[in-house]
Amino acid sequence: MDGEDYPNPLRLKNGDPVTTAAQWQERRRPELLADFRRNVYGRGLPDSAPTTFEVTSTAFPGVTRKNVEITVAGPRGSAGFDLTLFVPETDGKPRGTFLMIDHRGSVGDGPGQSSGYAPVSTILAAGYAFAAFDVDGIAPDDSRTYRSEMIDLFHAPDRPLPDDAGRAVSAWAWGAGRAMDYLQTDPDLDPARVAVIGHSRSGKAALWAGAQDTRFAAVVGNNSGSTGAKLARRGDGGGGGETVSAINAAFPHWFPKTYRAFNGRESALPVDQHELLALIAPRRVVIGSASGDATADPEGEFLAYTAAAPVYELFELGDTGLPSAKWPPRTDRAFRGPAMSYHLRSGSHGLTAADWKIYLDGDLFSR
Repeated sequence: MDGEDYPNPLRLKNGDPVTTAAQWQERRRPELLADFRRNVYGRGLPDSAPTTFEVTSTAFPGVTRKNVEITVAGPRGSAGFDLTLFVPETDGKPRGTFLMIDHRGSVGDGPGQSSGYAPVSTILAAGYAFAAFDVDGIAPDDSRTYRSEMIDLFHAPDRPLPDDAGRAVSAWAWGAGRAMDYLQTDPDLDPARVAVIGHSRSGKAALWAGAQDTRFAAVVGNNSGSTGAKLARRGDGGGGGETVSAINAAFPHWFPKTYRAFNGRESALPVDQHELLALIAPRRVVIGSASGDATADPEGEFLAYTAAAPVYELFELGDTGLPSAKWPPRTDRAFRGPAMSYHLRSGSHGLTAADWKIYLDGDLFSR
């Protein structure tokens, strides 16, 4: 790709090539998931934990808002977090549902709210449902308190977490799965047309959630950077991109201690982030980068996107939509293949109205 020696997603640990979709699904995919859990994101909280839902609906003109309290039981008690869901009135069911992992806590209760980050009214007007949960209800984004909501339901609060246990990012991804548990049951939605979306740190969680949970039909990582879509082995990419050591130092509560073993030695990682994107195959992977977002290394995100294509090709879905694999592509233009979508927005780090226009116009739930 860029002179680095990246792991081959189409080669089993024993060295044998992966040449069919069945080999990928049955053998290679489980290997990669195990390596990511062991070395990068950590072991997650149990998907099978008993979960209940309490729904309160409120009618607005043309929209129904549902406040869903999701309660999860663990060995050390139970706790709940809130999911807010807006469903537009449409002929039939909405075109699909966007589930946002919200680390800003900026999605309120009104369907008329609009911002670049969460343009709820625009999403609803386009015929989509929109759901969001605040990560603080799962794992507060704080190195002192991140365990307090959900993680300590499954680990002894007075003991250190195991080195390979997931921290905040893993917990946020797990929270997306519990939100999906509810969305699968809502009679107003099509459960086969749900996209998980996150920006920046939440983009990392969205990609990890989508890599693991095959119920998500589309997975959107917006400016996700290091330990999201950015290739780890590029280091700082020559332009100040965030490295493994930098992200572990700045945010020690995001990833397991096992990930720190690769600080400054990314080439020793058994995986890299193009393989994370490949784990989403054959579902739609959506990568949004920004040309001025040096910290996220947009070139590294682009290279990971193109390097995931050979896995999609096993399913005859390897068309990236790009006219060329040469960096950089044209800015502010959507590139869409049968199951892969990409754009490079001009400007800096952010989730903007321009990004949302591409996602809403991108027909993400069809081939």
